[in-house]
Amino acid sequence: MKAEEEEEIFKKYHTIAVVGASPDPERHSNAVMGYLKDNGYRVIPVNPTVEKVLGLKSYPDLRSVPGKIDIVDVFRAPDRVMPTVEEAIAVGAKVLWLQEGVINEAAAAKARQAGLVVVMDRCIAKAHAAIAGKKHSTPRSP
Repeated sequence: MKAEEEEEIFKKYHTIAVVGASPDPERHSNAVMGYLKDNGYRVIPVNPTVEKVLGLKSYPDLRSVPGKIDIVDVFRAPDRVMPTVEEAIAVGAKVLWLQEGVINEAAAAKARQAGLVVVMDRCIAKAHAAIAGKKHSTPRSP
């Protein structure tokens, strides 16, 4: 995906569900969620094992989230992505964003076939920071 296409995503969409969100500040999902929140996006943690992340109510799955979801940002093992893709399609999400290391061609193809824009194996915060001219680092990246 080209930087111009990613820039369009960030301009057009503002509600991001973070699947696999963690309350642990040492986890990438926590740092990415915080970055997106600090940059004006509405972030929604999705994790059935926690009540809150960054002070925000966590939902067990995408179907439980009230209101619309524009972008589904996925922090899951590649072999566990397909159910999230099916939920993203069901709730009418516009973009499926698979974080660095999350590569599942079949899931990406299914999302594209349903009309979602797919970004795979790329950190949403790093992509935004590059476009916005900001610096973003996570606990595991300098």
